[in-house]
Amino acid sequence: MIKKTSKYRKNLGLLVAFVAFLTILYIIAVFLARVMMSNYVESEFYNRKVDVFDATLKPFNNFFNNSISEVSNYQGYLDSVHAVTYSEKILRKNAFVDEVVFYDVLFTNQNSAARGVRFQNLLIFPQSIYSFKLDNQNKLLRNRIDATVNRPTSDDFNNMAIKMVNFLDVLDDSTSLTENDIYRIFYNTVPGKVTYLNIPRVNTLRAYKTLMEDTITTAVAYDQDLFVYKINPAKIKIENVQPRLFEKISVLAIADPNLTEEEGYIRTEMALPGALSEYKLQFDSSEQFLRGEINRQFFPVVLGVSLLYAILLLIVYLIYRNIAINSRLFQLQYDFINNLTHEFKTPVSVIKIAGNNIKSAEKISDQERHMYGKILDQEADKLNNLMNKLLSFTQIENKSLKFKGEYVDLNSFCEEIFEATRIKYPDLNLTSKIDVDSNIYTDPILLNSVFQNLIDNAYKYSEVSRKFVDIRVEQNKKNFVIQFSDQGIGINKHELKNIFKKFYRVKNQFNQSGSVGLGLAFCKEITEFMGGEIKVSSIEGEGTVFTLIFPR
Repeated sequence: MIKKTSKYRKNLGLLVAFVAFLTILYIIAVFLARVMMSNYVESEFYNRKVDVFDATLKPFNNFFNNSISEVSNYQGYLDSVHAVTYSEKILRKNAFVDEVVFYDVLFTNQNSAARGVRFQNLLIFPQSIYSFKLDNQNKLLRNRIDATVNRPTSDDFNNMAIKMVNFLDVLDDSTSLTENDIYRIFYNTVPGKVTYLNIPRVNTLRAYKTLMEDTITTAVAYDQDLFVYKINPAKIKIENVQPRLFEKISVLAIADPNLTEEEGYIRTEMALPGALSEYKLQFDSSEQFLRGEINRQFFPVVLGVSLLYAILLLIVYLIYRNIAINSRLFQLQYDFINNLTHEFKTPVSVIKIAGNNIKSAEKISDQERHMYGKILDQEADKLNNLMNKLLSFTQIENKSLKFKGEYVDLNSFCEEIFEATRIKYPDLNLTSKIDVDSNIYTDPILLNSVFQNLIDNAYKYSEVSRKFVDIRVEQNKKNFVIQFSDQGIGINKHELKNIFKKFYRVKNQFNQSGSVGLGLAFCKEITEFMGGEIKVSSIEGEGTVFTLIFPR
């Protein structure tokens, strides 16, 4: 007949399946996070170019909207000296301005010999023209353009004069200058150039219209200032405010014949406005460069997913550990019941046999009666000790055991135990040394139980030829120290951490007949209950030392 052992149903397959499911989910989550982050960075690459565009054009916009309009503060009375100062400031502050041309313009109804733009009685012509630029050493070059050069044929001047004449032609008393009128009439923006005529007051504009329409014999003249700013877009300073997205940003001509698509690069463009319109901003990033940004943004995401995964794995581990502990506890309890049954069954069987022998015997000699009485007494003591041990454990766990302390003379206490031990184990070699000069405050019954258990273990787990125990009782300034040394089989160092656990049994040849697994656990519980501490050291094959420490 096959003997079946009881097993704890662990259902580890469910945990393995759950871990596999979590791992698959983790891999899928990481993969999807990577894909989403790649798409996000690529989208940012195309969308964030506006930030670079705005930051790069900020100096140009400031120049166009603020620096140019300073000319109007002079209301046409800007002479060549002030024009030099103003032009130098523009050239040095704005590297993208290659040259500034200054026209000192006159609006008049006389001087028919002058060459310019004439409409009815109004003549618009430049009295003088100056050109300003910086040389290679960053020094200002000033050049006066001869009166016969470029005056009548200058497109910049002629276009602005014609726009002004057209505006004056439709000007009436109700006309007011709107912002749109200002940019339409007084600004002329073409690729590479910005032309600006200072904005006169509305009353002055009406005076120009009067000059244009009426025949006045008296000579009247008004000064105006016109500037032409020649722009070089290639000198625009690029502000890369998104360095993690854009590896290289260039200002290139829109119709650049040398422009080629580079393999392994992602590219996007933005056309520049107004005077820069023949150029564009080109954004290039290699796939490897963008991969670095993807990894940078992907790292916290994968870290969060991994942390969640680790937490779930930790929960799985805690469940597994709980199952393992329950399984081990189930096995210990199962062994405990079996061993306890054996421990009870053996003395009960011996008692029953002795009782039957006495019952069936016609005559019992004094020697037989003494023998049977001793057997019954020993087996009854075994049952009583086992019951007391179980009862004490239960009382300690339920905190119902009361400490009955008293001052005990260790010399007489130990001698009584040693004498009883020599009677109980005549083949045990017991040596002792007691060196104390004061009494210990303890529960003598509980302390006696600890002594008995440790002496029983020293006897039980020793070879026949090495039945030995040495007991030393000493005291120091703080503690009483009681040491039990034997020459038994010893305990494996891996077992030392478990020997004080309830129901735990060390597997060896001396434990084959069964043991409840309560002896050392009982000693530890009792010792700590009395305020002490128990320690153990052992060398397998040489012996074991148990040390009890109680405070004075």
